[in-house]
Amino acid sequence: MNSAWMIILTILQLISALAVVLIVLFQSGKSAGLSGAIGGMADTFLAKNKAKSLDAKLAKYTKWVAIVFVVLTLIINIIE
Repeated sequence: MNSAWMIILTILQLISALAVVLIVLFQSGKSAGLSGAIGGMADTFLAKNKAKSLDAKLAKYTKWVAIVFVVLTLIINIIE
C-alpha cells in the first residue's frame, strides 16, 4: 500500500514540475514591461488591465503549482 502511494505522489510531483516549467515558458519577459514603462507605454490599455491579462493569470498559476510541487516534495520526503 505504501509503495502505491509513493508512485502516485511521484507521478503527481512530476506532472506539477512539468506544469511549472511550461507555465514559466509561456510567460512574457519582464524586461518588455520595463522598457514599455520607460518609453511611456505605461498608460496603454493592457497596463491598466494587467490583473485581467494572460500574464497575470499565468503568474498566479505559477505560484499555486509551485506550492503544490513543494508540498508534494515535502510529503514524499517525510514518507520515505
